[in-house]
Amino acid sequence: MSKFFQPKLVSCLEHYSWTQFSADLAAGITVGIVALPLAMAFGIASGVAPAAGIFTAIIAGFIISGLGGSRVQIGGPTGAFVVIIYGIVQKYGLADLAVCTMMAGCILILMGVSRMGTIIRYIPRPVTVGFTNGIAVLIFSTQIKDFFGLHLDPVPADFVEKMGALYQHVSSYNPIAFALAAVSAAVIFFWPKSLARRLPGSIVALVLATTATAYFHLPVETIGSRFGGIPQSLPPFHFPEVSWMHIHDLIRPATTIALLAAIESLLSAVVADGMIDGRHDSNQELMAQGMANIVCPLFGGIPATGAIARTATNIRNGGRTPVAGIIHAITLLVIILAAAPLAKFIPLATLSAVLMVVAFNMGEWREFLLIRRLPASDVLVLLTTFTLTVVFDLTLAVEVGMVLAAMLFIRRVADMTQVTLVNEESETEGEQHSVRGKEVPPGVLVFRVFGVLMFGAEDKLENLLLHSHQEPEVTILGMHKVLAMDSTALDALERLYEKIHRRGKHLILCGPHTQPLFLMEKAGFVDQIGLENFVGDMDDALVRARQILGQKAD
Repeated sequence: MSKFFQPKLVSCLEHYSWTQFSADLAAGITVGIVALPLAMAFGIASGVAPAAGIFTAIIAGFIISGLGGSRVQIGGPTGAFVVIIYGIVQKYGLADLAVCTMMAGCILILMGVSRMGTIIRYIPRPVTVGFTNGIAVLIFSTQIKDFFGLHLDPVPADFVEKMGALYQHVSSYNPIAFALAAVSAAVIFFWPKSLARRLPGSIVALVLATTATAYFHLPVETIGSRFGGIPQSLPPFHFPEVSWMHIHDLIRPATTIALLAAIESLLSAVVADGMIDGRHDSNQELMAQGMANIVCPLFGGIPATGAIARTATNIRNGGRTPVAGIIHAITLLVIILAAAPLAKFIPLATLSAVLMVVAFNMGEWREFLLIRRLPASDVLVLLTTFTLTVVFDLTLAVEVGMVLAAMLFIRRVADMTQVTLVNEESETEGEQHSVRGKEVPPGVLVFRVFGVLMFGAEDKLENLLLHSHQEPEVTILGMHKVLAMDSTALDALERLYEKIHRRGKHLILCGPHTQPLFLMEKAGFVDQIGLENFVGDMDDALVRARQILGQKAD
């Protein structure tokens, strides 16, 4: 099979053993059980039926493990998508949600094919922390209704409107539902970690709450009362109706889904690599994520990605190959085939407790406690992304956060770029590029550029001669500490040369690196200034300066 498309499953099966299979089997079954309440809860929180979450966990879990670039990644629905999915369903409906998910899948495949897997890691941490904590707050807010058993339908998608509506309906709360949710949350939080490896607290809470609801006929809302239960089979293949009127509107949320899927899956894969001392193929993983998001909507599913918590559970229970992820999907399928009728007794209050715990755990709240230690620019990006995520929408938050982070980064780079006048007293360079101990002829000024010459720093070149308060016959510009330059800086350099040239003066460039020299050569600037005015070190620059002065004297 071509290395361009080689799932980890292929290489893992080359030396597979029965010992590893037994470990993968135990891990897969455990993760499948852990994924059951989460899949249902994510489905409900997203504004779709709980069955959609389970179908997604089965189909996406199978595809991501079978085709992915990680040995231990577990795929399925996650909290990152809840807010986006809910907004799309409220605005466009289920059919357009399916189209949007498939569009996101196509974007992910294109990202993988074009080898963009390594680029995702360059998204600034303040942006990821901002929208992750924002998503956690939004998930928490979506579960208040079921946690307290409020009578409110539908729940507004907008955060401010939602909180106002919840406040207005506080008097309708169900004390039994609240008690059930509170006890369920306590069980999940305080369940012993020594037992959680084999028997997760969420499963214990689900079983206890479901048993109590069915036996005592508790007056609380259940999956059966709201959704009519869960089918005992996978849904048939159904291609969604494409509304070309909405395709344009769906591009932004589809791009956001793709970006979040890429970030979360690759972050999960990196964490997993550290736990198993392995190495994933990021581009292969993106293509698998894309395929999963194209196929899932055809069977009633919702967006999916790699799930960090379930992947960690898989590793802690001995899973070391994609076989464990495939078994996790099969386990979920067996559960719905055998025990779907029992799901109708599951109280929604307990599922809301499960999601509230998930929201609490996914938030990086420690970053807010340490916010005073962060640079002011990072704080601005983090708080802006967080606020926009909560108050407006995730798509806008990611866009503004990325643009703001990029602008602040450019400002930092520009601030680090310096153009200084060099003389023997101020010299700090080594012998090759130093003027110390060398005779600089009268009428010659030496400047040195430090940093990256790019847009945002080009004004420092333009002000070079202005701040020197002199008009030398020859200007030497030391560029051996300029590792990169862009077209904007080149334009500023050309203007500087033209200003010098119009006055009958001369410019010498000393020691330019490969990238700036290649850019100047490609743009024709080398021919414009003359190849003889490009020199390798300071000695050659001073020799060339004397030649120019001698020619002018003649």
